[in-house]
Amino acid sequence: MTSTTLAAPRASARPSLSAEMLARFDVSGPRYTSYPTADRFVEAFGPADYSGAARQRRLGMNASKTPISLYVHIPFCASLCYYCACNKIITRHASRGREYLRYLEKETALHVAQLGAHTPVSQLHLGGGTPTFLSDDELTELMRMLRDAFSFAPDGEYAIEIDPRTVDAGRLAHLARLGFNRLSFGVQDFDPDVQQAVHRIQPAQQVFDLVASARALPFQSINVDLIYGLPRQTSASFDRTLKQICALRPDRIALYAYAHLPERFKPQRRIAASELPYAATKVEMLSRSIAALTAAGYVYIGMDHFALPDDSLAVAKRQGRLHRNFQGYSTQPDCDLVALGVSAIGRIGSTYSQNAKSLEDYYDHLDQGRLPVARGLALSRDDVLRRSVIMAIMCQGYVDFESVGIAHLIDFRDYFASELDALDQMEADGLVRLTERDLTVTDTGWFFVRAVAMVFDRYLQTDRKRARFSRII
Repeated sequence: MTSTTLAAPRASARPSLSAEMLARFDVSGPRYTSYPTADRFVEAFGPADYSGAARQRRLGMNASKTPISLYVHIPFCASLCYYCACNKIITRHASRGREYLRYLEKETALHVAQLGAHTPVSQLHLGGGTPTFLSDDELTELMRMLRDAFSFAPDGEYAIEIDPRTVDAGRLAHLARLGFNRLSFGVQDFDPDVQQAVHRIQPAQQVFDLVASARALPFQSINVDLIYGLPRQTSASFDRTLKQICALRPDRIALYAYAHLPERFKPQRRIAASELPYAATKVEMLSRSIAALTAAGYVYIGMDHFALPDDSLAVAKRQGRLHRNFQGYSTQPDCDLVALGVSAIGRIGSTYSQNAKSLEDYYDHLDQGRLPVARGLALSRDDVLRRSVIMAIMCQGYVDFESVGIAHLIDFRDYFASELDALDQMEADGLVRLTERDLTVTDTGWFFVRAVAMVFDRYLQTDRKRARFSRII
C-alpha cells in the first residue's frame, strides 16, 4: 500500500493520511446511532420496563406537550438486495401487508395506553424493508391509524424511504396527500455492473424522472442514499455516480460505507469478497466523494450525511442543533422515540427497547395483549454521561469539558483521564485538537470520527471482540 493524500472535508486543508495510519484505523466499530449500542441490549429488559419508562414520561412535567418521534418498520421487500443488513422479509404476497397493519394497530393501541392519547408528534419516519411495499390504500390506512392515535404537528418532518422500483409519479402524489413532506430514495450506485453484483437493477433515468415528479409536489426535502465499498466499485466508477448525483441535486445525500458481515447477514454471502474494494480504495472513494459533493455546494454534515446549505440539516449543523438517532443525523431535538413494528428500536427517557425480531414472535406478543418488547436497556448514570460525549463528537465534532462537567456533576478531566491519555496519539496524528478546556475533531479526524468516539465507549474498553461491527473506513 502506498501513501495516499486525501481531499479534505473543507477546501481550506488537505489532510495527508499515511499507509500506516490507514492500517491502524482499519478496524471495526459502532456507528453510534445510539449509546450504548444495540448489541448491549439485554433480554432482562421487557414490556414491564418499557411501561415503567412510559409511565414516568406521562407523569413528567409538560409531558403532554413535549413531542415525540415515531418510527414505523415495514419489513417486506419484493426482491432481495445482496448488500442489505436490515431486518426484512422477502415476499411477493401483497396480502401480508394487510395482516401486518392489523398488528401495527394493536401495538399502537398498547403504546397509547401507556403514553396517553394524542401525544404530540414532530417527526415520523417509515423505514424497512420497503415501506412502499404497502399499497396506496394500506398506506392511507396506516396514516389514518397513526393520526387517530397521535397529534401530528403541522410543521413536523414526515419522511418515508422509497425503493424507486416500487413507485411512479402517481404514488408520489398520493404520499404527498397523506402528509409526507420528505422522501428518501435508495439509489446506492448508478453503475450497471455494480447493480448487477448486488441484485438491484434500477436505471438512472428512472430515479431522475421520479425526483423531477417529486419536485413538482410539495415535498420539503429529497434525500438520496448511496453506498461506497460495494462489489465491483472502483474510484472511477463511483466518480461517475457522484457526477450524476450532483446533476440530480437532491437536498440531502446519505453516503454510507458498505459493511460486509456475511457471518451475520445471510444475503451478503452471495457477494464475492474478492470483488470488494480494498480499505484504501474505500477511503479514496470517501475522500473523492467529499471533495466532489462539497465542490458542488453541499455541506459536509459529518460521517455519512451531506446537505445543501439551505436544507434544515445544514442549518442545524451551523446552529449546533444537530442530533443523531437510529435513523442517522436529525434536526429534531433529543426527544423520545416510539418505535412500531417488528425489530423496531425506540427510546423513552433513559431507556432503549427493541421489539421482537421475528414476525412470529412479534405477532405472538400482540395476540396475547403484550407489548412486543423483547430486549432493551436502562441506562446507568455513566451511560448517560458517555452518550452525551459521544453524540457531541459525532454531531458537532466538539466537546466542551466544563459544559459536560456542569451537566453531569463531574470534573471532566478527572473522570476521563484515561480516555484523554488515549487521545494523545490521535492528536499526534492530527485527528483531534486537545486543550485544557475542550476537544475538537479536525478535518482529518472526520474520516475517523467513529474511532474518536470509540475512545469514550466504556464497553469497548473491556470488549475487543468487534467483528459484529462494520469497519470504520
